Amino acid sequence: MAQDGPLYLGFDLSTQQLKVIAVTSDLKAYHEEAVSFDDDLSHHGITKGVHMNVEEHEVYSPVAMWVEALDLILSRMQQKGFDFSRVKAISGACQQHASVFWSGSSEQLFDGLDKGKRLVDQICPKAFSHPFSPNWQDSSTEVECHIFENEIGKDELARISGSKAHRRFTGPQILRLKTRLPEVYNATKRITLASNFLASVLLGKIAPYDVSDVCGMNLWNVHDYKWDEKLLAVAAGGQEGAAELKEKLGPVELDGGKVFGPINKYFVERYGFAKDCAITPFTGDNPSTILALPLHPLDVIISLGTSTTLLMTTPTYYPSPAYHLFDHPTTSGLYMFMLCYCNGALAREHVRDKIQAHHGRTESGQDAWNLFNDTALSSYPLGKKSPSDPAKLGIYFPLPEIVPRSKAGTWRYTYDGKTLSDDTSAWSLPDDDARAIIESQALSMRLRAAPLLSPCAQNNHKTQPRRVYLVGGGSRNKAICEIIGQVLGGSDGVYQLDVGSNACAVGAAYKAVWSIERGDGEKFDDFVELRWDEEQMVKRIGDAYKEGVWEAYGEALTLFGEAEDRLPQ
Repeated sequence: MAQDGPLYLGFDLSTQQLKVIAVTSDLKAYHEEAVSFDDDLSHHGITKGVHMNVEEHEVYSPVAMWVEALDLILSRMQQKGFDFSRVKAISGACQQHASVFWSGSSEQLFDGLDKGKRLVDQICPKAFSHPFSPNWQDSSTEVECHIFENEIGKDELARISGSKAHRRFTGPQILRLKTRLPEVYNATKRITLASNFLASVLLGKIAPYDVSDVCGMNLWNVHDYKWDEKLLAVAAGGQEGAAELKEKLGPVELDGGKVFGPINKYFVERYGFAKDCAITPFTGDNPSTILALPLHPLDVIISLGTSTTLLMTTPTYYPSPAYHLFDHPTTSGLYMFMLCYCNGALAREHVRDKIQAHHGRTESGQDAWNLFNDTALSSYPLGKKSPSDPAKLGIYFPLPEIVPRSKAGTWRYTYDGKTLSDDTSAWSLPDDDARAIIESQALSMRLRAAPLLSPCAQNNHKTQPRRVYLVGGGSRNKAICEIIGQVLGGSDGVYQLDVGSNACAVGAAYKAVWSIERGDGEKFDDFVELRWDEEQMVKRIGDAYKEGVWEAYGEALTLFGEAEDRLPQ
C-alpha cells in the first residue's frame, strides 16, 4: 500500500454485514473490507444477520455482534498492512430505525478499555440495558403505530415527522419496549440509533444523533429541527414521561460535518490510529446514499433492485403519509424525499417469464430479457397506437405492497376517454404487460414525487427531475431505463450510476473528507463536485424528456391514482 497522504473511513453497518471503505482526499477508493455476520459471526445464532420471533413478528439483532464485528474488521485491515495512522476522520452509514439501549455504566467502561482485550469482552453486556436492537424488518408494533396515529392523526404525524407511523420506526418501538419491558426502559440511561451507536463506540462516549437519521423515528420535527414534545409524550406513554425520554435520547447534531472529538484511545493503542483522528456524525444508509455523488436539487436516484427505492433532494417541504421526508444529512434547508416499494425486480421478472413461456422461448441469464425488452420497446406509450385508442394501465404486485398499501395481485384497466374499466378485451396478453409494468412502476413514482418537483429553469419549467440516476441490476436493462425516463422525464437525461456495491459507505467516506477539508461555508455537494470524476462514475444512457410523450403520461396520472384507490387493502 502507498505510504503517504491522508485517508478517510466510511463504515456501513447493514443488516447482514459491516463494511468499510477508505478513500483519499480526492475521493479515490483506497481499501475495502467487509465482515459477514452469517459467515464470520455465526456463533450469535443469527440467520441473514437477525433473530426472528415469528409469533410476535419480531426481527432483531444482537448488539454484541456489531461490537465484535468492529474489532474483527479492523483486525483484518491491520493484518493486511493498512496504516491506520493516516486516517484523519471517520464517518458511517447504518441501517435505519434500529434502536440501541445503553446502561448507565457505558461511558465508565469506555474509559477503562484494555488494548490487549477484545472490545466485545469488555463492554458487552454491561454497557447495554438490552442486548438486542430491533431491525427495520420488525413488524411487531402495529398496536403502537395505531396509538401514534390515533393520538396525533396520520396527516399531522406526517406533517411533523415527515412520515406516517411505521412499524419499523423507533418511536413506536420505544413505546412497545417501555410497555412490555418496563424494567429495561427504567435501566436505560441513553437510547441511540445504530448510526450514533457505532459513532459512540469509536468515540468512547455517547455521540449525538445525526440530523437526517433522526427523522426515521416518528419523534423529530423535521421542519423545525427539534424533538417534538407531542410525539415524545406518545412514545413515553404519557406527558409525564416525555421529559425523561427526551433526556434518554439526548442531543441532535445539525452540522453533518461536525467533529465530535478524537477517536477513543483503545483504537489508538490497539490499531495505531492517530490520536487526533476525528469522529464525525454517522447517518442512515439511505441518507448516505445521496452523498455518494454530487446530487443536486431535482436530481433523482432510483435503485432498481429486488425492491425499488427513489431518493432525491428538494428544497420543498411538502410532507405526505404516502412517502418519507428527512432532513438532508449535510445541507440545512434541503430535504431528502424517499419512496420504498416492495415490488421491484420480482414483479418485472414474473412478467418476463410469462412472455417467455407464451412464445416458447428458453433463454436464460441476461438473454432472458431479450424478448421482454423488444416487446416493451416496440409497444406504444400507454398502449395507444393512435390518440383514439383506449389507454392501458396495469398494477403488478406479486407481493403485498406498502406504497400504496395493498394486497398481492395483478390488476389491468382500460380508459376509453370517459370511464376507467377493468375490461381487458383490448389487451394483448401477456405481451402488453411488458411495457405496462415498467410504466406502472414509474407512474407510481411520478405521482408521488410531482409535488416536490417545482417547475424552474433547471427542469425546463416542468414538474420533472433534472437528472435521473439509475443504480442496481435493473439499471443495466435498456428497455427499463428508456421507459422510466420517458415517464419521469429528466431535462438533462438518464444516467447509469456506478459507485460499486458500497454506495452507503462511499457516501459516508466522502462526508468524512468534507468534514475535515471543507472550506469556510463550503457546501457538501460543491465540495464533492470539485473532486468528482463523472466520466468514471456515471454513464449517460440518453435523453429522458420526449415532447408529447411526457405530457401524455402526465395526463394519465389521475387515472393511475384512481386505479390505485381501487386496490384491496
